[in-house]
Amino acid sequence: MGIGRSLDISASILASQLRGWRGAQAFRPARKQPGKMLELYDIEASPYCRLVREALTELDLDVLIRPCPARGLRFRPQCEALGGKQQFPFLVDPNADKSMYESADIIDYLRKTYDGRVRVDQGLRRKLAIGGGYAATLVRRMRGLFARPSTAPAQPLELFSFEASPFSRLVREVLCELELPYILRNTGKGHWKDLGPPGVRDKWHKSAKDTSRNRKVLFERTGAVQVPYLIDANTGASMYESADIIRYLEKTYGG
Repeated sequence: MGIGRSLDISASILASQLRGWRGAQAFRPARKQPGKMLELYDIEASPYCRLVREALTELDLDVLIRPCPARGLRFRPQCEALGGKQQFPFLVDPNADKSMYESADIIDYLRKTYDGRVRVDQGLRRKLAIGGGYAATLVRRMRGLFARPSTAPAQPLELFSFEASPFSRLVREVLCELELPYILRNTGKGHWKDLGPPGVRDKWHKSAKDTSRNRKVLFERTGAVQVPYLIDANTGASMYESADIIRYLEKTYGG
């Protein structure tokens, strides 16, 4: 591993620490699952979008991400056509014919609609959460904020990830910059025995592999539980390892 990548990973770990590792656990998933896929117009680097993605992990809800980085042209006009302005995050729930801006409203809606137990920060707690999110964005040197040229895929990609995963974040940043739509399969840790690096966790805890919905799916598909894991139905490719995924995305879709 080169020095540059080591620094990149360290900065991503620090970004998760600045948010107190919110968006890592799915100990109390939503009791209802949407029949149709939720859609989120999102900027990976936005502190407000980050709050929604953390809640989605903790509620164990999947979502179709439509990346809307600054200077992007692929999905920002769609957001404006649907909601009247280019503001993010913007949630579309086709199950209830509902759409909305404002991260706090979105989180509260998801909590109530899908019967979940997730904290909706208010007052000083919210200000601290947003401040931590801005700090995380600065630590990541604004990655996942600005659009880069790319070729649009015919079908959305699919990413097994959880919000606080330092390695998954590196992939999500590239997906956002390239404006590549993807189904975010939230793969939060469903039990305290899942906590910690895989090597330590598997050696000391011997945790079951199916402690959350998508961890079970991933284990049944690959025989392992590790994120990020990318599936591209456009090419038939599937792979673990953030470095390999990023190389693949840049080669296949990068401008």
